[in-house]
Amino acid sequence: MCGIAGLVNLTDRHEPPPAELLRRMARAIRHRGPDEFGYYRDARAGLCHARLSIIDLATGQQPLANEDETVWIVFNGEVFNYVELREELEALGHRFRTHSDTEVIVHAWEAWGEDAFARFNGQWAVALWDTKSQRLVLTRDRVGVRPLYLHERDGRLWFGSEVKALFADPTVPRALDPAGLDETFTFWAAVAPRTVYRGVEELRPGAVRVYERDGSRRERLYWQPTYPRCFPRAEREPYPLSLDEATEALEAHLTRATQLRMLRADVPVGSYLSGGLDSSLTAHLGRQAKEGEFRTFSLRFEDAEYDETKYQRMMSERLHSSHAEVVVSRADIARAFKDVVRFTERPILRTAPAPLYLLSKLVRDSGFKVVLTGEGADEMLAGYDLFREARIRRFWARHPDSKLRPRLFDRLYPYLARSPQQARGMALQFWARGLEKASEPGFSHDPRWTSTGALKRFFTQELRDQVGRDCVAELTGELPSGFKGWDPLAQAQYLEVITLLSSYLLSSQGDRMLMANSVEGRFPFLDKDVMDFCNGLPASYKLAVLDEKHLLKRVARGKLPPDIVSRPKQPYRAPDALSFIAEGAPEYIAESFSEAALADAGVFNVRAARTLYEKCVRRGRDPGGAEQFSNADNMAFVGILSTQLVHHWLIRGDGDIPGGDVPFRTVIDRVG
Repeated sequence: MCGIAGLVNLTDRHEPPPAELLRRMARAIRHRGPDEFGYYRDARAGLCHARLSIIDLATGQQPLANEDETVWIVFNGEVFNYVELREELEALGHRFRTHSDTEVIVHAWEAWGEDAFARFNGQWAVALWDTKSQRLVLTRDRVGVRPLYLHERDGRLWFGSEVKALFADPTVPRALDPAGLDETFTFWAAVAPRTVYRGVEELRPGAVRVYERDGSRRERLYWQPTYPRCFPRAEREPYPLSLDEATEALEAHLTRATQLRMLRADVPVGSYLSGGLDSSLTAHLGRQAKEGEFRTFSLRFEDAEYDETKYQRMMSERLHSSHAEVVVSRADIARAFKDVVRFTERPILRTAPAPLYLLSKLVRDSGFKVVLTGEGADEMLAGYDLFREARIRRFWARHPDSKLRPRLFDRLYPYLARSPQQARGMALQFWARGLEKASEPGFSHDPRWTSTGALKRFFTQELRDQVGRDCVAELTGELPSGFKGWDPLAQAQYLEVITLLSSYLLSSQGDRMLMANSVEGRFPFLDKDVMDFCNGLPASYKLAVLDEKHLLKRVARGKLPPDIVSRPKQPYRAPDALSFIAEGAPEYIAESFSEAALADAGVFNVRAARTLYEKCVRRGRDPGGAEQFSNADNMAFVGILSTQLVHHWLIRGDGDIPGGDVPFRTVIDRVG
């Protein structure tokens, strides 16, 4: 895993990219790859690279070229099937100088052009510069595990793994984008290509973009989630695999995916262990893939409400792993949050990334650079409550006056059946909203988007006026042509992948929190073949009535402790507003909510934000007051605080991460 950045002149009328700028860009992302640094420069293009050495430690330095040094690459990520691709390319006559997956990408481009990327099984962001054709090629993996940001202006293109790399050039304008903020306070993140920065876009997951010599560009998706068409029952052909056969096939795919991620590394690979089904099965498969010592890493909480220590230790004992833990308190979250936002580079509505930042620090302090994680299982195999809620709401919508159908929510949330009628009634009123929209494409996500969107009441009127669009209508108006023909569960899965998974989970909780401490995450559930297999499954294999991840549980039986397989899903969460309001809280919190800071950023209504802050402080310091925090208050507090920090660090400040110099080991300078 690494960091990449660069500046390319799309026309001949500019000076060559300055070497000093490439140094500043590399320094801004040095945490992504502190092992080695390099750059390539000619009259049109400047590419720089910060390397985290994982594959081919001796000869995998970048920028790297083909044999005649006409095609240059900087690459962030891993192509796990590079060994097989190399064999194909050698059979075609290509000759290699290194043992790296990076060189395989260069030759694959020469052999297959834009079609090469659909052959890759991995996670990547790539910039290729063809000096003969003066062509720039940018591409990103299927679901956006690895980031790539772009700024295009006046015949020039800046690109980088993080926005900080773009802002290393003082000529790049810095301003928040109202439309990007609007999406963040609806979907939890801006959806690529949009970002929260005006003039900065993010290359879409699964895309390849090509800039030609004359500055023209084209972009296409080589992959996007697709699902089988859902025919009426009378016309439906049976799925070719029985439930038992599908269980065996899923296990085989996951085993292969985990083996690739365990064995295709020249450094040790550990595993996260949350205590849930996904990470436990991932760790089990990782343990099976390689003999010798196996390291697992877990996150614990002082707050019992969030802690899963019992299951983590149960699984660690079963694996006979060398286990390490970090215990996180509310005060730890408050102390870390400022740095967390500097790494996420975007507003976040939950504190969940902060403990993961501390967990990746534990991994790095333990001498590891790579970990397996279970991310993606919920999206691929329908593990979220949202999918079950949507199924009940659709069932209810067929007879909206029914008193029995909404009682199915008691099966999802047993405490509702035991709660006072007012609490139960309020919950049902929430889920009853929009039942008449059951045939519309955003039905599954409407409750989440509506409740999150209510936070926009804190925006200034001026910012609201600048948005000038309905982001939900825009998103649902640009869905794939086959979307309406998919099963409702598949429709919900697609929306979850393109919004929350790609835009928030893999970024703010994944790449950014791992790479902040120079750690690479590997995700077996996001393997190309695993995703394609899961997307082709019938809905009943994934969500059997209301049993989520049904097929995965079948895979896990006999491999994991029964208590882990059968335990109710516990979504990963962390203490939110309560982390920031205790006596002795860090000063930056009150400063961020000050009238001066709020007015300077111009995003939030000063009076409304101040009122929220004062209410939260008052309740948080009152014995028993913590019980009065609503979900809306928690999200609004964290969202406002993080947005204020983004403005402070990335708009007003230099946005850099403290660190040393970047001594370039690889230098190819063709200017002069």
